[in-house]
Amino acid sequence: MVKSVFFDLNETLTNTELLGATFKKYFKDESVSKYWFSKLLHTSVIMGSMESYMNFGELGKHVLDSVALEYNVNLSEEEKVNILSSFKALPPHKDVIEAMKMLRENGIRVIVVSNSSLEMIGLQLANAGIIDFVDGYYSVDAVSRYKPFKEVYNYVTDQESLKPEEVMMIACHDWDLFGAKKAGLKAGYIKRKKTIYNPFYEQPDLQSDSLIEIATSLIYDNK
Repeated sequence: MVKSVFFDLNETLTNTELLGATFKKYFKDESVSKYWFSKLLHTSVIMGSMESYMNFGELGKHVLDSVALEYNVNLSEEEKVNILSSFKALPPHKDVIEAMKMLRENGIRVIVVSNSSLEMIGLQLANAGIIDFVDGYYSVDAVSRYKPFKEVYNYVTDQESLKPEEVMMIACHDWDLFGAKKAGLKAGYIKRKKTIYNPFYEQPDLQSDSLIEIATSLIYDNK
């Protein structure tokens, strides 16, 4: 029986498409936001594989500098802050609140696990209007390892006094779910964008383009 769901935050719960408008203001191309985010994730995985660590926010600033150099864009410190702080105001996807309510009403704890700092997670959840539907949240800063490394999932399950098999990680990133599966958790894949789930990763237990459908299936399977 699944007693808790661990949710990824950025892209899974919050709609990062709106970042495109912010990046377009400075780079004249909204697709740069996706490139920056992909490069940020790539950098974090390389850092983790080398057993090095830096706060995700600081890493984001460095990657922004790198992208700006590639695009021949000169950003002031104030402009960099404006771009990166836009993460704080991202809205939730339309299916998030209802799915969270369903899970909690059926005795399943809702936990958020993110590469962001604890302060940033709190701000994002509050500004998105979903913090009241969350039972707790954790930052990878606690273990100085990024997702998808097993230490992250192991730490949160230990803190929540749960066994790995009692948890389902839900994310729109296949690499995040691959890490969760390797740590012994179940996995739910929410399809937020047009992409192929990597066939070389361990496959999810549930998948849908609707978070409500995943929650419904999970609740049904628990009975």
